[in-house]
Amino acid sequence: MAFQSAAGNGNLPNGNFSPVIYSKQVQLAFRTKSVAQDITNSDYFGEIANFGDSVKIIKEPEITVKAYARGTVIQPQDLDDEDFTLVVDKANYFAFAVDDIEAAHSHVNFESLASNRAAYSLSDNFDMDVLGYMTGYQQSTLGAVADTARTTASGTKAVSTADSDELLASMKLDASDFTNTSGTAGSANSSIGIEPRAGGATATKSATAGNAFALTVIARMDRLLDQQNVPTEGRWLVIDPVFCEILKDEDSRLFNYEGGGARELRNGMVLPDLHGFRVYKSNNLPSIGTGPATTGGTNASNFGVIAAGHASCVATAEQINKVESFRNPNSFGDLVRGMHLYGRKILKPEGIARAIYNLV
Repeated sequence: MAFQSAAGNGNLPNGNFSPVIYSKQVQLAFRTKSVAQDITNSDYFGEIANFGDSVKIIKEPEITVKAYARGTVIQPQDLDDEDFTLVVDKANYFAFAVDDIEAAHSHVNFESLASNRAAYSLSDNFDMDVLGYMTGYQQSTLGAVADTARTTASGTKAVSTADSDELLASMKLDASDFTNTSGTAGSANSSIGIEPRAGGATATKSATAGNAFALTVIARMDRLLDQQNVPTEGRWLVIDPVFCEILKDEDSRLFNYEGGGARELRNGMVLPDLHGFRVYKSNNLPSIGTGPATTGGTNASNFGVIAAGHASCVATAEQINKVESFRNPNSFGDLVRGMHLYGRKILKPEGIARAIYNLV
């Protein structure tokens, strides 16, 4: 950049004495917080090695209880050895090149910067994919949140009566699950219209069919898990920033606690206990159509998704299978590439509750 000169000044007229200075401080892109690893179990992590590996998981057999009277001949039941499969069917990769001339003359280490970003990008995509999978959605574009309903199972369904997305219909909340003050429910497969509750409001129902307050939806998810005998210890709830804002509007005191800081930065947890849930905030939850900020009440095409469950209900198995750096055969420089292998499996769909919503 040349400095301004006074009128008539002819000394060093081109301004070439002023060099361009490049900062060694690099502007890093913002990073979202990953929650998938904190809400799933990795019990099967050590049992995979390659793309296409599968792990057979034996289900606990159901035992029938029978009445007994004196003299009854005991008839032992046959134990069932039903199983389902966790398949390592996801593989993503990165690859980039750094020329020797670029490495020698650059003021920053681009190989280190790019490797750091690559690791984050793989982790972020894993988070989006797992959160989509466990709520019944899938990515239509790699690197974006899930935005399409999933209609095929990954491997064998853990519960044969589950829907094609491996979830139980009874655990999917929509507008039809909430009635208004007149007892009228909303439409099936439409989102719940989330209404902000003014401070001090005492109403327990909305006047509009299919609408509900944010805390009402969370309480219903808690009830569904209770009815499935899901343990209270280890329950989690993942919400997006839009839903979180509504919760704060209802009662900001919910979020005034000592316990944020480093833990929140690491895994997105924003509240240690709300109706028995550890609460996480994530930008990686599924978003359908124009997403959760869509206004106008219940909607079948534009909504966000929140989920609640237990840590034992979804398994993930992942590893960076290969990271390698080698000389570029077509240039003077280095090639760096890596591949991420992982699998995910819904083990207990009765322990996962999902709700679709949008704003009113």
